[in-house]
Amino acid sequence: MPVIAFICAVFVVGFEQLVQWRYGPAGILGLLLLSIGIKTKSPTCSSIGAVLLAVLVAGPALS
Repeated sequence: MPVIAFICAVFVVGFEQLVQWRYGPAGILGLLLLSIGIKTKSPTCSSIGAVLLAVLVAGPALS
């Protein structure tokens, strides 16, 4: 069981570092809002975080 928890923790920290490197502070804010919304079962908070991450991933529309 401790091995699974360790692997999950390493994955989460790695994912957070990837988001911060790729999307900067706005990505961390979106990830934070999403995780807080899920933990507190707040659909508003998690939706704001998910929309922020979606906007960052989609990027500017190229014509």
